[in-house]
Amino acid sequence: MQLSSLSRAALAAAFVAGIAPANAQNTGIGGTGNNTIGQDKYNAITTAVPFLTITPDARAAGIGDAGIANSPDANSPFYNTGKLAFADKPTAASFSITPWLRNLGFNDMYLAYLTGYHKVNPNNAVTASFTYFNLGQLTFTDVNGGTIRDFNPQELALQLGYSSRLTQNFSLGVGIKGIYSNLTGNISNAVDVNARPGVTAAVDLSGYYRKEVSLGATPGEMAFGAAITNLGPKISYSNNNRRDFIPTALRLGGRLSLDLDPYNRISFLADVSKLMVPTPDIRRTFRRGANGLPDSTQPIDSNFTSGKNLISGIFGSFNDAPRGGTEELEEIMYSAGVEYWYDNLFALRAGYYHESAFKGNRRYFTGGIGLRYQQFGLDISYLVPTSRANQNPLANTLRFSLLFNFDTAVREEAPPAN
Repeated sequence: MQLSSLSRAALAAAFVAGIAPANAQNTGIGGTGNNTIGQDKYNAITTAVPFLTITPDARAAGIGDAGIANSPDANSPFYNTGKLAFADKPTAASFSITPWLRNLGFNDMYLAYLTGYHKVNPNNAVTASFTYFNLGQLTFTDVNGGTIRDFNPQELALQLGYSSRLTQNFSLGVGIKGIYSNLTGNISNAVDVNARPGVTAAVDLSGYYRKEVSLGATPGEMAFGAAITNLGPKISYSNNNRRDFIPTALRLGGRLSLDLDPYNRISFLADVSKLMVPTPDIRRTFRRGANGLPDSTQPIDSNFTSGKNLISGIFGSFNDAPRGGTEELEEIMYSAGVEYWYDNLFALRAGYYHESAFKGNRRYFTGGIGLRYQQFGLDISYLVPTSRANQNPLANTLRFSLLFNFDTAVREEAPPAN
C-alpha cells in the first residue's frame, strides 16, 4: 500500500455521504506507489473499519505481526482468545499505543488498545479488551471545496471473551465485540443521503494446541493456532442502503520454542492470513476507457454493492478472484519472526511481513525488545519498509506496550485428560 492507504481506507466510508476530507488530496488514497503495475492486476481488497486489522501490541508487532500461536499474554484476545486458558499468570492487563502516520507529521492520529484477562481456574479464563482509533482533526468540505466544519473521526471496538482448556494440550476461545465507527459526524451534503455512524457486531472463534517436544537433547514446545476474526454483518454509514463488509479474516499460525539452557529460550513463529470477503472485480467495477483499461472515474459496480451477504461473501472469497487461483494465492499474507528470551527478563525480536504487490504491497521488516521486572513489563517495536515503494503508516515509528501481572489466587484444578 501507499503510505496512508490503510488509514484513508478507514475514511472511505465517509465518501458515501458525498464528503471528502480537505487534506485527502495530498495523502494518496489507494495505490501501491508502483505505477508500472497494470490496473487489471492491481486489485486490492478493501473493507470498512480496517482499524480492526492493525496489530495493536508491540510484542507481536516486533515479530512481523505473527501472533496466532505465540505464547499467551494479556494481548492474546486480538489474535487468539483460545490461548488464554494456557496463560501462566492468573491475571494480567496491558495497554498499548500505536502512533499513526507520524512519518508524515500527523501527530494526532493513534491506535490505543487496553486489554486484560483473569483465569477463574487453571483451565478457564475470561477476558475483555477495548480498541480506540483516533483519526485526528480533519476539515470536511462540500463538493465545491467550501469548508463545512472540522471534525475528529473516531472508531472503537469493545470485546468480551472466554477461553476454555478442553484437553491437556488443546483449548478453544470465543470473543464477542461491538464496533462503532463515526467518520463524518452526521455531516452530509448528498441529495437524500443522511450520514450516520456505522454500528455492527462481530465474533472471533479460535483454537490453540501446544505440546512439549524435544529437538535432539534440546527440550521445547510446539504450538499451533487458528482463528476466524471479525465474523459479522456488513456496516452502513448512511440511509442509502449501501453496506460495507468488515474485515473478516482466517488466520493460521505455528511456533517452535527451544530451551537452549535454563536461561536462554528462542522461538520461531510463522502466520498466514486471508481476508474472507469478496474480491472486487476491477473489470466490472469500472467502465473501460479509450485505452481499454478500467477508468476509475466511471464506476459501475463495486465489491460493496454486489448484493453478497455475509455467508456468500465468506464462502465465495476462496474462488471469486477474477484471475482465478493465481490471484487467490496472491491474497494470502505471510508473516514470520523470531523471539529470544534471556531468563524471562529480556527479549529480542525480529520479523518480516509480506503482502502481494497486487493486493496492497505491504512489505516490511520489524524489530523489538521486551523487558520484564516482577509484575511489570515493557515491549517496544519498530517497523522498516523494504523499499520507498512500500511505505507504511507505521514506518520509522516506535510502538509501546505496558504489561501488568497480578498475583491473585486461582483454585487448583487438574488439567483435563486427553
